Amino acid sequence: MIEIPEAIVLSHQIIETLHGKRIEDVIVNQTPHKFAWFFGDHRDYNSKLNSKIIEKTHAYGGFIEIILGDTKLLLGEGISLRYFIKGEKLPQRHQLLIQFDDKSVLVATIQMYGGIWCFEGEEFDNIYYQLAKEKPSPLSEEFDFKYYKNIILDESLQKKSVKAVLATEQRIPGLGNGVLQDILFNAKVHPKRKVITLSDEEIERLYHAIKFTLREMVINGGRDTEKDLFGCSGGYVTKLSRKTLKEPCMACGGNIIKKAYMGGSIYYCEGCQIE
Repeated sequence: MIEIPEAIVLSHQIIETLHGKRIEDVIVNQTPHKFAWFFGDHRDYNSKLNSKIIEKTHAYGGFIEIILGDTKLLLGEGISLRYFIKGEKLPQRHQLLIQFDDKSVLVATIQMYGGIWCFEGEEFDNIYYQLAKEKPSPLSEEFDFKYYKNIILDESLQKKSVKAVLATEQRIPGLGNGVLQDILFNAKVHPKRKVITLSDEEIERLYHAIKFTLREMVINGGRDTEKDLFGCSGGYVTKLSRKTLKEPCMACGGNIIKKAYMGGSIYYCEGCQIE
């Protein structure tokens, strides 16, 4: 899933690779997907995007926004993006295929769910997109300790778990369950801990873990559980993920535990992160 690090990495790769390319053809929803979301009639996307030129990209939370003149192409967190040069074998199944004037191709596929939205100006009125644009990224200066404390110390959230506060309800857009695992490991906080039980030291440690962990993920090209624009795994080696489940904790040698929680999975070290 595209979260903050992957959105930033993919956004940079797209503009570095595709800037100035002119769109020649667009195929949308060739492989129908029950949980593929579009804006308006997806059959109009070819006429909207044809002959447009890639100008800029933005990363907002888990969204990637591609600017093509007065038209925008927005890709959501469940999208897998791949770029192919002329002559490379293309996947047969996809929800979006864009061919450029040099015959290179950008392909987007959806696994569980995902949005592919094409629109002009600000006509796409989606609350998740708007919140992602309005709220500061954890990697920005605006996301300072004061801003963070307003979230973590909100009186209405004190009986919720740390995972519920940090990774749901778009309180921090783009910070999802995936990146949260290593953030909490670095902070030595269990994902089920109630916020009210956190000490002042843990609250501060968690803030620095958010900043440090996400920065490391971006610097290293995203997580090793995700793919970049060229199909390569990210260079950030995850500490808690499906890849490390059977390995001992790198800090204490304890067991890495996986459990179902809040509709997803959580990973934690039974020695370092006490519930």
